[in-house]
Amino acid sequence: MSRTAQMVAPAESKPAAPVPVPPDDIGPARILVVDDQPANVQIVGAVLGRLGHEIIPASDGATALKRVALRPPDLILLDLMMPGMNGCDVCLQLKANPEWKEIPVIFLSAADDKDLIVRALDSGGVDYITKPFNQAELISRVRTQLALKTARDRLKQLVEDKDELLGIIAHDLINYLVGMNMSAGVLCRQTDRLNDERITKMAENILRTSAQSLTFVKDFLANSKTDHGFTFKTAIVNLTDFAIAAVEQFAEVAQQKKIQIQTDFPVDAVNALADFSALDQVLDNLISNAIKFSPPGKQIFVSVCSRNNQAVFVIRDEGPGFTVEDKARMFRRYARLSARPTGGEQSTGLGLSIVRKLVLGMGGQLSCESVLGNGAEFTVRLPLPV
Repeated sequence: MSRTAQMVAPAESKPAAPVPVPPDDIGPARILVVDDQPANVQIVGAVLGRLGHEIIPASDGATALKRVALRPPDLILLDLMMPGMNGCDVCLQLKANPEWKEIPVIFLSAADDKDLIVRALDSGGVDYITKPFNQAELISRVRTQLALKTARDRLKQLVEDKDELLGIIAHDLINYLVGMNMSAGVLCRQTDRLNDERITKMAENILRTSAQSLTFVKDFLANSKTDHGFTFKTAIVNLTDFAIAAVEQFAEVAQQKKIQIQTDFPVDAVNALADFSALDQVLDNLISNAIKFSPPGKQIFVSVCSRNNQAVFVIRDEGPGFTVEDKARMFRRYARLSARPTGGEQSTGLGLSIVRKLVLGMGGQLSCESVLGNGAEFTVRLPLPV
């Protein structure tokens, strides 16, 4: 039997009855059929065309990639054994392109070798149909993958809509909360004249809760940005200068809690590859956390050095430290840890999650060493300039 005949022969021994067209709730799709045998493309196109799908033919891998570049299809039926560029090579190129990698690929091949099937699926295929195929099976497999793609697309759109809506709401909330917090601050400064303890307490409560809400919304937006909208632009930065600026920024807050910040910075610059904005946020979070969770009268130790071909920032506090359970979940979003702020500060459970994402995004490493009751030490390691 010829190769073409093997490819297209129906699985049934008797003449096949017309395949009933099932109701299609996913709508017509654009399907690219890639096969070096024109008869195979015609057979597959006839079967799927009756369901209302648009069939785009391609006789080889190079043509298939050109078709995808012109207009990405919803699904690709790809022959595995083709001269020149085989199906696995085509699939690997598709999956290497961010704009094409979500297109489902079903392999069609007369080869029933298990190793070939594994290679095809490892290259990015979602299914494998052996020829000669059963028409009902082909239709079912195609409908399944189109339904899954439709569900993924809808879910992606829902997530994008949700993020956009929450972003709009959060940005508006910041404006309202800033105004509320400023007004509450003015009111607190005027309550002494009223000589009414109840008004004083209410004003202080408004000031505190508005500040806590503002902190949460800002952390929420920062977390959302690291998830979806943060583009890292690494450059050569002086890690020592960033650490000095961060310590100076929190000097007054530390002084108010009677906390001393001890520094150990080298005279020479310690350069690192980092994103300016991300590095600022990382150092701010770690230093503010150390102050937030340290009891009054304690010390915080901040150092910068170059070690093992990395630029290293270390911050150690004398706070309560972390339990084993804390260390297992400390970098999760909204994690509630056993340690609580010592001065009534707000803790959203997002700070360390954000820090970890930013450090990893810069190609760095973040670690924590802590024994319950003996403080905590966070270490940020960043790559050195080449």
